[in-house]
Amino acid sequence: MIASFLDSWALFRDAYLAGWLISLLLPLLGVMVVAREQIFLGAAMSQASLLGIACGLRLATLPALAVVPWLESDAFLSAAAGIFAVLAALLTTRGAHERGESREAATGLVFLFSASLSVLLLSHSPHGTEEIHRLVASTIIGATAGDVAVLALLLALTAAGVALRHRELALLAMDPQMASAVGLGVRRWGVLLAIWLGVVVGLSNRVAGSIFTFGCLVLPALAARSLCREVRTMFVVAPLLGLAGSLVSFVVAHDLDYPPGQTTAFVLSLTLVAAWLLRRSERALANGRREGEPLAGR
Repeated sequence: MIASFLDSWALFRDAYLAGWLISLLLPLLGVMVVAREQIFLGAAMSQASLLGIACGLRLATLPALAVVPWLESDAFLSAAAGIFAVLAALLTTRGAHERGESREAATGLVFLFSASLSVLLLSHSPHGTEEIHRLVASTIIGATAGDVAVLALLLALTAAGVALRHRELALLAMDPQMASAVGLGVRRWGVLLAIWLGVVVGLSNRVAGSIFTFGCLVLPALAARSLCREVRTMFVVAPLLGLAGSLVSFVVAHDLDYPPGQTTAFVLSLTLVAAWLLRRSERALANGRREGEPLAGR
């Protein structure tokens, strides 16, 4: 199995590297998403980035813009995906708060609006519809060396930011009111995190598809929350779980000819279930010890 996977390295190197970089990058941001109970924000941003791609493809079909070839370029479509994901993040966080609406309502609206409109825009364009279906199906085979370079840069910047500001991020995640009381600037930090999250999710969605992106964003972070007692530790455990899951999944997917995105999401889901079961067993063991202490003292 492993030998066959290594034989495919020359052909799918960029796809493998892009997937592994995403599986390290997204869990770092996923820790904040999970800690702040914004899990479905990732799904809404993924759909919004698809809407950005759909808008870019639709613009390319307009007769007045037919002479602009770069409208169908990967760089333009990636930029559109990132911009729409950023807008979705801002609308579902700061926008909902200012309008006095719940984040869940805003997230649901953005998700359904983006999912429906992206299909409607390209319903009469076979090429565009095929592209949207490809991204929904989470194929990462088309990743390029340029995607790998950009993802590596985003990972380096994100890891550096977490390393330098992990105390502030942990306080924002655990106690926003205390963070505001000590003058941390909760709203400003919220906007910055939303923008950065939108950029990363938008590009990841463009490269790897929505299932892989959403799975890598929330599943490793959820598993890390079950295994760790501190947010600071989650910033280490979550990326390691994401990378381990994608490594195993890519090998299995290649051997069994399965789609790597869905395989990774499935393996990370099993990881989360295992983390939940481990936490439950630890709690049961701790409760059993507490119940036995009075008996031992008699």
